[in-house]
Amino acid sequence: MKPLTDFRTDTVTRPTAEMLAAMQAATQGDDSRDGDPTVIKLEALAAARTGKEAGLYMPSGTMTNLVAVLAHTSRAGEVLLERGAHMLNTELGGLAAVAGVFYKAIPGSRGAMDEAALREAVRPMTRNNFGTALICMENTHNGAGGAVLPLAHMQMVYELARRHGIPVHTDGARLFNAAVALGVSAAEIARHTDSVSFCVSKGLSAPIGSVLCGSRDFIERARPFRRMVGGNMRQAGSIAAAGIVALETMVDRLKDDHATARRLAAGLHGVNATLVNQAEVETNIVRVSVRASGRNATQWAEEFAQRGIAVSPADSASLRFVTHRHISNNDVDAAVSACTEIWRKR
Repeated sequence: MKPLTDFRTDTVTRPTAEMLAAMQAATQGDDSRDGDPTVIKLEALAAARTGKEAGLYMPSGTMTNLVAVLAHTSRAGEVLLERGAHMLNTELGGLAAVAGVFYKAIPGSRGAMDEAALREAVRPMTRNNFGTALICMENTHNGAGGAVLPLAHMQMVYELARRHGIPVHTDGARLFNAAVALGVSAAEIARHTDSVSFCVSKGLSAPIGSVLCGSRDFIERARPFRRMVGGNMRQAGSIAAAGIVALETMVDRLKDDHATARRLAAGLHGVNATLVNQAEVETNIVRVSVRASGRNATQWAEEFAQRGIAVSPADSASLRFVTHRHISNNDVDAAVSACTEIWRKR
């Protein structure tokens, strides 16, 4: 049986031959005790690429975000995030259940928090409340269809936070997609945040892992929290080796995924203009509205699966397509053809 063409996410990317060779040759130190040379190299490379002093390797982006919140807040205070943030909507309540913080959703547009609402939400500690302990951003913004935060917006948030003595963390799971889309380095984006996390396991194609980057003092505070949530790893050199290759060889090719996404958006828009707003496709995520079809997203996903295409409902009325290095132009054209058939059945 032919495998499904998988548009559900870029985490399905498989390691390259160079990654597999590096994994086989990697050191096997105990990272949770004495440290592993390959892990240390990955952490240093990640820090250099983001313009930070140090890095900390963990199994997942959800964990790096959680550890960042713990290290910044010490389990007290309120965290401000855009209302569609992945940390708020998709990480299963770790902010409250594990990090022990309150949170407030800030209205926004395309993942960028409304400036007036953010300013109003910031508050100091008093005898009656802990005050704002952390502000978080997300770049690219998953819920907004891979939207890239403008650097001017990030600068505004960072300067506002600094005036109030509040740290800023950025969920940069697809940070390098944002950098490629903006035509800047990842460090140029990360200069507007105190800490940043990014995944090597999405479009960069490594099999496992995310790195949290920040100042040396911040990373040292983060280390015991990594241990607390079960993120210390033993012989992690093998998976870290793939992350090094990912950063050294896979960043520039992300532009190909962005081009594939634009091709997909144009094709779907050609089926019916209500399906996709092409202007909103900035990176490798394409949100497709099926509301006008009269059928829900789950029904559409089932129809696509019957035609050999895997895609995820984003909500009841929209689908999320994610392009990556295993998605070719032919795959895109096949998805557009399938969409044409499904649309005609409405």
